[in-house]
Order: sequence, then structure tokens, then C-alpha cells
Amino acid sequence: MFDLVIKNAWVLTMDENFTEYKNGYIAIKDGKIAEVGENKENLESREMIDANGNIVLPGFINTHTHAAMTLLRGYGSDNPLKVWLEQYIWPVEGKFVSYEFVKDGTDIACYEMLRNGITCFVDMYFYENAVADAVKSAHMRAVLTTGILDFPTPGAKTPDEGIQKTIDFIKEYKNDEFIYPAIGPHAPYTCSPSTLQKSMQVAVDYDVVYHIHVSETLHEVEDIKNRYGDTPVKHLNNIGVLNNRVLAVHMVHPTDEEVELLAEKNVKIAHCTESNLKLASGIAPVPKMLEKGIIVSFGTDGTASNDDLDIIGELSTAAKLHKGYNLNPTVLPAKQVLAMATRDAAKAIRLDKKIGSIEVDKYADLVIIDINQPHLQPLFDPYIQIVYSSRGSDVDTVLINGKVVVKNKEVLTVEKERVLSIAKKWKEKILS
Repeated sequence: MFDLVIKNAWVLTMDENFTEYKNGYIAIKDGKIAEVGENKENLESREMIDANGNIVLPGFINTHTHAAMTLLRGYGSDNPLKVWLEQYIWPVEGKFVSYEFVKDGTDIACYEMLRNGITCFVDMYFYENAVADAVKSAHMRAVLTTGILDFPTPGAKTPDEGIQKTIDFIKEYKNDEFIYPAIGPHAPYTCSPSTLQKSMQVAVDYDVVYHIHVSETLHEVEDIKNRYGDTPVKHLNNIGVLNNRVLAVHMVHPTDEEVELLAEKNVKIAHCTESNLKLASGIAPVPKMLEKGIIVSFGTDGTASNDDLDIIGELSTAAKLHKGYNLNPTVLPAKQVLAMATRDAAKAIRLDKKIGSIEVDKYADLVIIDINQPHLQPLFDPYIQIVYSSRGSDVDTVLINGKVVVKNKEVLTVEKERVLSIAKKWKEKILS
């Protein structure tokens, strides 16, 4: 007797062989996938979902965001990154960021991500205990990091205090089923070598991900060269913090030599296509990194610089952008791009034994895409159709740990009217 069975599904497992079942089923027991294959008779289950031929694939993984920044969506837009941060974002955060701000903003983010089929996300912000509370309430999965900087933040007055709070957070959630604590030194230009090295020691001691912005803008590259005599990736390597625990966010401006170094050290990348475009940071050399065997995944970044939390939109933009930029229609093919948003994203956050593909004994984090719509028909290739024709609003059903959290395009674990009232409340506060 299974807990739940999805039948009559076009299952894209996103495993290493891209196994698919055009008339398949997925059986779930105790939150995990117990069986997957072509439909068979006499499946006994407490609950049954008839997919009616719709596509089922692993939940999308957003490998970089600042979830609570939904409350700053669009604020200070159309400015360079340095101006945007220093004149708009940081002053408002300094005044308003609190447990309440972060919890409310993350509630909105969880609603939006679930509605778009994102079942797991990686966060860097402040008051991550508030983020954890929102994530648990929404029944999601998340890798959570407090931003550590060398100057006072809403979360800590000193980097050492930030590191200690991270250690406390790791100890509190180390064995949690849904929260995966990690450490998040903000960037090489906001953290001293000492802060970066202390943070890496924590990552090693507690076996967690090292989440950091790297080489996002040309200004950052020049700043690091002037300060330390080397480019950002080489600087991190020089001080001994470049290894396979690193999830390097953005990576827009690595040199060819640095790309080789990233591959050698097995560094993982979170590519934030739309944020980089909006902030005019540049275009990351993703095809070059993929050629070298580097794991590249997709992050939305925060909604203040994107301005949404839709991974389908992100991967669609990326696939087309890199084809056009490289004058090569064969780069970032749809099947590879979809793997980057699922299986490879799980590898990037060291959770590929648990999520990222539809395989027996992995958590049942699943998305059903409604393909019975004019803009998705006729359907010749499901990978191509998802990447180039679908959008987040086509997500019909979402399961996390075998529990249905979105049904008939309605989020069940976060109340829509509440998040709308939250957004209105904070808009009035910020404007006043």
C-alpha cells in the first residue's frame, strides 16, 4: 500500500540517462519515491493523482536568492549595482530588516516559488531563523545562509559575530529534514581574507556548503586586483578557500585561466541570468564553463534585481541568451538546461543523493506541468516545450516530500490573501 501514486504521467526522471516514461507512474511511500516506471495495473494507494498525460519532473531548485527581498521588488531599479546597493537597498535594509520583515518577505517568496514549481531554494540574507520558520510553514526545502560581511549588518555587528551565529544556526538545524544550514560570506570585496578563511573552516568542520558571490561585476574584479594583486577566483584560491564546497554565485567575469581553476577545484556555479542582465553586470561564460565540466545551476537572485522567482523563465532566458551571444544555436540545448535546473542544481548544493531527479529512495519533490494549453501544443519534445514555451504559471501540481503543496494551480500551504496584505503593509511602511 503506497501513500500516493501519480499515474498516466509523462515522466521526465532527469536521471543521468534522461530516462523517461511516456505513460508512467510514480509511487510514493513515507515521503520518498518507492517505484517509478511505465503504468501498471492494481497499484494500491491511499491517494491517487491522475496526471492525464501531463508532464511530471523533479521540482525546480533555485540555487541563489535573497527571499525576503520580495518586499523590495523593483525598488531602486535601473541603477548600477553599486548605486543600487549603496543608495537604495542597504539604507532601507538598515532601517527595516528584522525578524518580522524577513519572515513576511519570505512568506511571499515561498508562495511565489511554490506557484512556479520551485521546491528547494538557496538563500543568503539576515535573520535566517525567520526564513527557516517561513520555509517550514510552507513545507518547502531550503539551504539557508546568513550573509556575513566585514561591516555591521542587520544580523551582526562584526563578521566574527556573524560566523558564530551561523555556527549556532548550523547546530540547530543540522539534522532537519527540510532546512539545510550552510555558511554565506557575502563576497571577496566585502569580506577580508581572514573572514573568508574562518568561514571556510566552519564549512569544513560542519560539512556544509560555502555560498558566496564571486566576480559579479567588472568593478569587483578591478577592486580585488587593486587590493590583493589578483582576480577574484585566483584570490580565493591564493587564500585557500577554493574547493568543492563552494557555490560561487554569478561568476560573470572569470578569465580563461580562472575557468580552468574552477574546474580543477570542482567549484559549483549559480548562474543568475536575468539579474545579471537587469543590473548590466555582463554575460557569464556559461558554455565555456560547461565545456570544462563545471556544474552550473540557475538562481533567480533576489526579486529586487530580477524581479521574479520563476526558474522556468530563468532557464528559458539563459538558453536563448547564450545562443545569441555565442552565435551558436547548439549551445545550452533544452535537455541540458532542464538538467541544470534539477539534477545539476542538486549537485551544486550537495543534495543530489536526496533530490534533483525522480529515482527510487529520493524525496518525492515533484512538479506536474499542465501541457493541455494552446501555447504548449503540439508537443513534439517535452524538454524543448518546457524550456521555450512554458512558464511558471503552467505548473499545476507540486509535491514536496510526497505532500501536495500546490493543487490545481493553487498554493495550499501559504495563503494568497495574506501575502498580498503583507506586501501592501510593507509598501506603506517603506514609502512613509
